[in-house]
Amino acid sequence: MNNKPNPNTFLSILLCIVFFSFTSCEQKETLVKAIDLTISEGFKNPLGFYDTSPTFSWKLPALENNKSQSAYQIVVASNPDLLPNNPDLWDSKKQKSDQSVWVKYQGEKLQSRQKVYWQVKYWNQDLEVSEWSEINHFELGLLNNSDWKAKWIGLNTAKDSIRGRENVLIHKPQYLRKEFELSNDVNSAKLYITAKGVFDVSINGENVSDDAMSPGFTTYDIRIETLTYDVTNLIASGQNTIGVELASGWYSGRLLWNTTPWDNSVSPKVLCQLELTMKDGTKEIIISDETWKGTTNGPLQFAEIYDGEIYNANLAMPSWTTTNFDDKNWTDVEVERLDNNVKLEPKRHTAVKAKIELTPKEITEKDGAIIFDLNQNMVGVPKVSVPMKKGDTLQIRFAEMLSPDGTFYTKNYRSAGSTDYYIAKEDGTINYTPKFTFHGFRFVELSGFDTSKEPTKDWVTGLVLYSDFDDNGSFKTSHTKLNQLQSNIVWGLRGNFLDIPTDCPQRNERLGWTGDAQVFGPTSMFNADVYKFWASWLQSVREAQLEDGAIPWTVPDTRGNKIASSGWGDVGTIIPWKIYRRTGDVGFLEDNFEMMKAWVGYHQKKSKNNISNMMSFADWLQPYPESGKNTGDTSRNLIGTAFFARSAKLTALAAEVLGKTEEQAKYEGIYKDVASAFDTKFFDETGKVKGTTETQTSYLLALAFDLLPDSKVKNAQANLLRKLKEADDHLRTGFLGTPLLSKVLDEMGQIDRVYKLIFNETYPSWFYSINQGATTIWERWNSYSKTEGYNPMSMNSLNHYAYGAIGEWMYERIGGIAPLEAGYKTIKIAPKPRKPLTSASTSLETPYGKVSSSWKVQGNEFQLSVTIPPNTSAKVIIPANTNKELLLNGNQFIDEQNVKLENKSDVVFELFIQPGTYNFTSKIK
Repeated sequence: MNNKPNPNTFLSILLCIVFFSFTSCEQKETLVKAIDLTISEGFKNPLGFYDTSPTFSWKLPALENNKSQSAYQIVVASNPDLLPNNPDLWDSKKQKSDQSVWVKYQGEKLQSRQKVYWQVKYWNQDLEVSEWSEINHFELGLLNNSDWKAKWIGLNTAKDSIRGRENVLIHKPQYLRKEFELSNDVNSAKLYITAKGVFDVSINGENVSDDAMSPGFTTYDIRIETLTYDVTNLIASGQNTIGVELASGWYSGRLLWNTTPWDNSVSPKVLCQLELTMKDGTKEIIISDETWKGTTNGPLQFAEIYDGEIYNANLAMPSWTTTNFDDKNWTDVEVERLDNNVKLEPKRHTAVKAKIELTPKEITEKDGAIIFDLNQNMVGVPKVSVPMKKGDTLQIRFAEMLSPDGTFYTKNYRSAGSTDYYIAKEDGTINYTPKFTFHGFRFVELSGFDTSKEPTKDWVTGLVLYSDFDDNGSFKTSHTKLNQLQSNIVWGLRGNFLDIPTDCPQRNERLGWTGDAQVFGPTSMFNADVYKFWASWLQSVREAQLEDGAIPWTVPDTRGNKIASSGWGDVGTIIPWKIYRRTGDVGFLEDNFEMMKAWVGYHQKKSKNNISNMMSFADWLQPYPESGKNTGDTSRNLIGTAFFARSAKLTALAAEVLGKTEEQAKYEGIYKDVASAFDTKFFDETGKVKGTTETQTSYLLALAFDLLPDSKVKNAQANLLRKLKEADDHLRTGFLGTPLLSKVLDEMGQIDRVYKLIFNETYPSWFYSINQGATTIWERWNSYSKTEGYNPMSMNSLNHYAYGAIGEWMYERIGGIAPLEAGYKTIKIAPKPRKPLTSASTSLETPYGKVSSSWKVQGNEFQLSVTIPPNTSAKVIIPANTNKELLLNGNQFIDEQNVKLENKSDVVFELFIQPGTYNFTSKIK
């Protein structure tokens, strides 16, 4: 018998041993694949994408064996068949890293129109590897002006325009069309389109999209956004027709003060490029050019953002976007070539859509008109289905609230006409939805309908318009009015996030006021998925910044007056830092760092010996101002100096994150110098304001921005409490002071006082407006009173989100969810329960997944339920009588791998927890 080992057998055993060792260390078990793959600011499989250097993000499934990520691999290819094994664009290889968000693409250069496919897999904390994710993709739009073969086209509407309100030129809406013939079947068709104005486009009688008010609002002499649509299923071989409706919108319509840096006497234009790939591989392109025809003699005779629409059904043109239409009486369009000084770039956030439908809760009759109450102040348009008689005109009016006698209150619309008209062609029920306008309203009034018919609630539906984002969090408590405040904040956000962050949606304004934006930005991130929205608008802010560093009052800059305001222009430092803290995206700081530095430079130019002399709207709309001015009583020099220091500090912090040590030192030095000057100029040795009016806001700025030496802080805090006591524990703060009030008091340990301020029922307070019927946040603390009526000031918006900034504190301290590390990589769960609340439940979608905190108090027992997503950790601070035991999931707490007690004081347990769901129970004093 031959006992000599077979070499092949030996080799097989050796390979098995090697394979077993490899799988034991590297591949113990296959995990569930990564989920929620997105690129850049949260886009999922976008078409017409803007970014050739995207970042990749994904989430780990919430499973028991997924506590954290130890490594990842991303593969990127030009064809899905190449994934995952043969990626031709980029293979990150295995990267030992816990980074699962904002991973930068480092592959081959990407081009216009390119479609890109990608996958990711990850290794968990135990080195177990996941399956490859589903294949995701993105397709780039036309990235360069040179990609456009089309020409701007339109009719000369200036020659037959009318003089509207405030003597502004009003352009008639245009109808533009082009017929074309295809000899082959289509494999794919992409429509690239934009407008100087607003447009709606159809192909062969079918609407291309449900977008509204496209392409959106930018500074048109610098950048115009473009959109991309896949229209393959709308194109046929043979005859085809494309039709575009075009109106003035923000481009050449009237805006506040009727002055813009662009010329509103210029007629609106459209730019359109249809690129087709045929089934035989050939390509064809249909462009906007001299061959198009147009008319202004269509049914839409008037369309303005402020003033509404006039639709004359007698001029309807059935089938005008199909080949079954005779356009022989239409005229040739005028042509304008591209201006390469104006960038054409893909839209970098989602378009406006009708997101919610509201139905009337009540209908009443007043002076022959019918009023429909939607029970919620909203922004959008009505969809009406109303019986009419031939030749009659249906008038549709809007109001945010009613006067005490039941009539419409529209004084606060100022010169905005905000009225739509429909002229009936025949007897019967008409269906109409305005297209190129939007209104702020709760009430809809109809007159001019067939009065022989009995009105019903289904005559009107409110279509709520806002940029297409989803809710990002939830907040609910045991208190009805606090829940209403949360609802008011959310509806204020929806109403004013219509392509840009506006101050108000109803009057002759609706502009991107920078001060309103900077105070509300953090709250918006809790309530909605608006990262891409802010990133897009911050690009406009950078474009609007002047050579000397000034940031205009409104962005896009509709005034062109080259003036900046402290507290307003500081949006250029505050929003980049705040959103970085919420997202953890270092790239956002990189994008905005030069703007931040330039703004601090402007502060320097507007200061002498580090004391600001910048123009300022100051603490706008402070209640009970001694001066009687809208700017309030806090010194504009004090405010400007405080924000000078704050912006320098934030720029230093950004430099630190970006690893720019020299610039970090520079801006730290500026901050310290300005803070010292602020202290010397405005505060005496006892920590009291000197040389100017003493206000709550003056102390809040000093304390919130860390502008006083330690020796004065306690006294300044005492002086703030004195000012609050003088006001009977009511706020006396405007737009700039209010967002700081809860934060400063919290850091002082004055949680009870914050609750008192929030739960105050009398003026000025949040609940005061709720008691007067508010369903949104108001511009003024007393915009309306049941006893005194409407505030007589012309600036009296009933949908104005600035004071909704309290929502940030509500989420972080009542709900108890805050970032300890940027992007919620480390989370702080520290709810602060106080009477009259007995419970609160909060959730938030972070870049890593959903975190939730839900608590309730029963007698002397505090119960807290927490969920922490994978690849994060959390510090939990539980109010407790620590002489009593702490329960975890119903059992006496014992330190374990996933939960460890870090600190124990007389009143709280502090624990460090890993991902998972936990139920804590403690006794409270």
